[in-house]
This record gives sequence, structure tokens and C-alpha cells, in this order.
Amino acid sequence: MCTVCGCGSGEVTIGGARPAVRPAPGATVAWRPAAGGGHHAHHEHDPAHGHGPAGASAPGHVHAGEDHLHFGQGPARAHAPGLSQGQMVRIEQDILGKNDSLAGANRTWLAERGILALNLVSSPGSGKTTLLCRTIRELAGRTPVAVIEGDQQTEFDAERIRETGARALQINTGKGCHLDAHMVGQALPRLELAENSLLLIENVGNLVCPAAFDLGEAHKVVILSVTEGEDKPLKYPDMFAAADLMLLNKVDLLPHLTFDAERAIDFARRVNPRLEVIRTSATTGEGFDAWLGWIGRGLGRVSASRVETVDALKRRIAELESRLAANAP
Repeated sequence: MCTVCGCGSGEVTIGGARPAVRPAPGATVAWRPAAGGGHHAHHEHDPAHGHGPAGASAPGHVHAGEDHLHFGQGPARAHAPGLSQGQMVRIEQDILGKNDSLAGANRTWLAERGILALNLVSSPGSGKTTLLCRTIRELAGRTPVAVIEGDQQTEFDAERIRETGARALQINTGKGCHLDAHMVGQALPRLELAENSLLLIENVGNLVCPAAFDLGEAHKVVILSVTEGEDKPLKYPDMFAAADLMLLNKVDLLPHLTFDAERAIDFARRVNPRLEVIRTSATTGEGFDAWLGWIGRGLGRVSASRVETVDALKRRIAELESRLAANAP
């Protein structure tokens, strides 16, 4: 289960990697407020200390004002009925520790084949699938692309992807609200991925839990639509902190909205000063040269790393052969 939202497990289904309709580094990251920041930062509590009625052990830390209840304080930064902060921290460490181990295996598997994997994350309705479809069409004939689709139910998005000519495998998470490294590890060999290719992972639409789970990808790419609020990065900071790139999507609609693009970008960089930003529209193609260029540079780095690894292995083999020859009678 996920200790942030309590999402269920054991209901995952992974579809087959059906062909197209028309054939044609790191560990889990989560954001934390800066030390001393926030209006409740001076409160420090023992995770096991009782703060409920009559000193009862409370499952989370609640800081109350006249018009504010905050359940995100304490070491676990979350609340789960029936669990203390200490229990939640231990469960999260266990779950994420196992996930990171599996993510490391996925990362090695991908690196050995020169595959660039991108984990695309966003709210529902941000335009991820439409953006992916245009990306695949733009890359046709240049780079092999495959997709892992994550949704709680249905295969609708995977079917849309297959219509572009790319292979797509659907993962349905049931009650689960995010993909994890085990799911992706089960999917990888089924996709029959080409070497030196691009793997796009469309995560379940959710700006909370996917931030905490490393899938073995090279980068998380967060998509923020201009039809959402520009304050999303501050409301859901973990996701923007974990991402390396933000695509500000559907910018063709800006003339019809009151969305402040500069404000949204400023908010995102308050959370993550290193965050790159590209403004995109899958409808008009705005920003796609920059987006495809960013992907191209990523593919280049993966390819160069693979060559370096192979060269290092060859040198090691040559050294061993030389030593054996020197010690031969």
C-alpha cells in the first residue's frame, strides 16, 4: 500500500505489448520544506508522542488555526488512521527501499540496451497522451519509441498510442494511484524494446504519489497544463521537486485564459531552482523543437554512456587476458 494515500495493491494487471494498429540516475526523491521554513517549523514532536484527546497516540500531527487544519506535519508528513508517525515512517522506508532496489535493476537493464526512459507525470487531463502521440509522430523514422501506459482502468490511452505506429503496453493499477518499479520491471521484457531507443512511461494521472516512486527512469517530466491553476507547483511541491523538466502544456489556449505563465514558472522554480521549462502545444506544435531537442540530448548521453561502459569492459577483459598470458607457463 501507499502510506501517503492508502492506495490498494494486488489488483495490478499488465496487458500484452500488442503491436501498433498501423505498424510503421538515482533513488527516490521527495521534496522537504527548507529548515526553519513555514509557520509551524518551530514545532518538533516525537513521532510516538501522543497529541490526541486525553494524551492518546494520534496517527498524525494536526496543527489547527481558526481556519486551517494541517495533517502534513511530523516525520511522515502525512496522516493515516490507525498508524503513528513512527509506524508510517518505517512502512514508507521499507516500501521505498524495496522499490529503489527494483528501480536500480530497471535502470541497469535500460542502460545496457542504450534506452532512454522518461517518466511523464501530471494531473489528469493535462494533455499527456495527446502530447505523447504528437511526440511519437514527430520522431517517426528517426528514433524507435515504445510506451508504457499507466491507468487505474481501461486501455483507451494505449489504443490511442498504438494508432501512431508505436508499441504500447497497458498497466492497470486497480485501486493503486501510481506505477512502481516492480510493475515497470514486469513490463520491460514484454515490450521487445529496440536498442538505442526511447521509452515513454505515462504514469497514472496524479501529482502526489508518483513523485515518491523511482521507476528506473532517466528523468521525471512533469506536465502542467495552462487550464490548471498556476499555483499547482506550490500545492503539490514533491512532484515539481522530483522532476528535471516541466512542460507547460496547451499554451495555445493562453489568449483565452487568465492563467499567468510567468507566475507558474516562478512558483515551480521556487520549489526546484534547477527545473528546466519548455512551453508546448500538441495542437500547434509550439515548443516541440525544444522538446525533441531535449529528448535528443538525452538519447545522446545514454548512447555515450553505453559506449563508455562497453569500452571499459573491453579494457578490463584485455587486462585480464594480459595477466593470464604473463602467468602462463
